[in-house]
Amino acid sequence: MAKTTKTEKSERQKVIDDIRRKQKRVENRQGALILGICIAVALAIVGLAAYNPVRTWFEQKKYDDEALADIGGPASVCGKVTTKDAGQSGDHRPTGEQVTYDDAPPAFGAHWNEGGVAPVSIEERFYNEDSRPELEALVHNLEHGFTILWYDETAADDSAMLGEIRAMAKKLSVSDTNNRLSFIAAPWTSDDGKDFPEGQHVALTHWAADQEAGTSEGVWQYCSEPSGEALEQFMEDYPYYNAPEPIGGYAGERGGGS
Repeated sequence: MAKTTKTEKSERQKVIDDIRRKQKRVENRQGALILGICIAVALAIVGLAAYNPVRTWFEQKKYDDEALADIGGPASVCGKVTTKDAGQSGDHRPTGEQVTYDDAPPAFGAHWNEGGVAPVSIEERFYNEDSRPELEALVHNLEHGFTILWYDETAADDSAMLGEIRAMAKKLSVSDTNNRLSFIAAPWTSDDGKDFPEGQHVALTHWAADQEAGTSEGVWQYCSEPSGEALEQFMEDYPYYNAPEPIGGYAGERGGGS
């Protein structure tokens, strides 16, 4: 067998070194590509997470100079008002006890009675899923004359609808110089109970009462989208003082109430 010369060894080593350098460059390019993809995916995730809140803010700002009735769709996007006998009020449960409500969402029922917890302060008019008080606290607000606009998960994921709801809450807060526009907007999730009727993504509720007759009823109006016109009419028809235990000028600073 012929011996390999030093020149041949050197050339072979050069080839091997060239192959290794090429492989290294390929690996570096692949690594850079993977890193670039990871960064792009991360930025896309962050962008998507920020997109809905940012667009919601812009949607809300569109209505800063508009009247409540001009926010969202016309009243025709809402169905007829329905009512249901509510029985007696004042059914208080220990704070922390979970109450199962038959209706989605509730317009009356048992509730908590805890100063600073239930009823909920009027200082905040809009809640999202993370900030929303418990249902048992909000139902106490209904007993005291509040109108609650509930929005489902479809509306929560729609920046246009959510912006309109935020705009309504802000409008009622800014224009409520005497704290008598008792209103809260709150989410209704799949964990809370049944879905809204098919195609409906917003529900207005109120706990109305006939003080002379000593009777009360739950009031509902479902809408396919937010409607300031419908909300305004609903609150005119069912004002804060039309309730089992109305609190005029309620500012959320009282004790639990009865």
